[in-house]
Amino acid sequence: MISYRLTQYAHGGGCACKIPPGELEQIVAGLTGARPEHPAGELLVGLGTGDDAAVVGVRPDLALVATADFFTPVVDDPYDWGRIAAANALSDVYAMGGTPVVAVNLLGWPREVLPMELAAEVLRGGRDVAATAGCHVAGGHSVDDPEPKYGMAVTGIIDPARTLRNDAGRAGLPLSLTKPLGIGVLNTRHKATGEVFPQAVEAMTALNRDASVAAVAAGITCATDITGFGLLGHLYKLVRASGVSAVVDAAAVPYLDGAREAVRDGFVSGGSRRNLDWVRPHVDLSTVEETEALLLTDSQTSGGLLVAGEVSGGVVIGELIPQRDNAIVVKIGQALRGIPRAEPDVVPRPPAVVCTP
Repeated sequence: MISYRLTQYAHGGGCACKIPPGELEQIVAGLTGARPEHPAGELLVGLGTGDDAAVVGVRPDLALVATADFFTPVVDDPYDWGRIAAANALSDVYAMGGTPVVAVNLLGWPREVLPMELAAEVLRGGRDVAATAGCHVAGGHSVDDPEPKYGMAVTGIIDPARTLRNDAGRAGLPLSLTKPLGIGVLNTRHKATGEVFPQAVEAMTALNRDASVAAVAAGITCATDITGFGLLGHLYKLVRASGVSAVVDAAAVPYLDGAREAVRDGFVSGGSRRNLDWVRPHVDLSTVEETEALLLTDSQTSGGLLVAGEVSGGVVIGELIPQRDNAIVVKIGQALRGIPRAEPDVVPRPPAVVCTP
């Protein structure tokens, strides 16, 4: 039986293939503000802040969450790639505090190059992860594509009064990270060498459901997930949208086993380097070396949540502070000591409304 290395059939892998954040913002800059005729619901979260998913209110106690995410192979095993891509797409709903309800597949496949049996394995992996999430998979769309691509468009539900947003951060709130970093450099090493890293696959296939539920239950209002733009890239979008700054303790950031060795050996994706170029003008990186900065902008695929608050299972890696010239300050060890702290603005929230499909 022929063994196929799926990562060799694409120019890049996973969320590292995203269009660079600066370029993407220029592309969508003119798309905000448009309003449809006679909309069926109110747009509560759209393009304005670059949040993880769109939210449309349909009733005072119910809103829809919509997202789409797909990418080229990040691992060689087709079943694992399907699982990872599905977990990554579902993560956008969890990052908003929602519950996934239904997904449709998005598949691009070089049908004259790779066997369709492999595509079936990819779809099986996506189906199995969606099933674990309690999310229906109902059809989708496929095209003949020079490179293999897979993902999902996901629709979920949410209580609009208990939405997690990236523009709701307040000075004085701690920053918690729910998955270790290093996925990008390990995937880059895998693509180059064929080495398999089970710890990276385990991290990428883990759902962000529990962290999302815990954040909503704790009354937290601000979160985002860490994917293609890396920790500092997604944090920069959060503090910019919230009108605050942040301090990050580089020594507190958790990493997967082998991540530091991978970046030391030069296995850094072009996407991670572009992330660093984008955030460098806005981040004080004077206390860390270039390799540390690259890890902090490492392009994650199906990474964890970054939550403005303390959440079960998360590691506190910094805090939000009043706005200053540098949007983000990175320090090593004792990063929170001596930083002027402000009491977070706490807005009372109504009791939870349990939404069911």
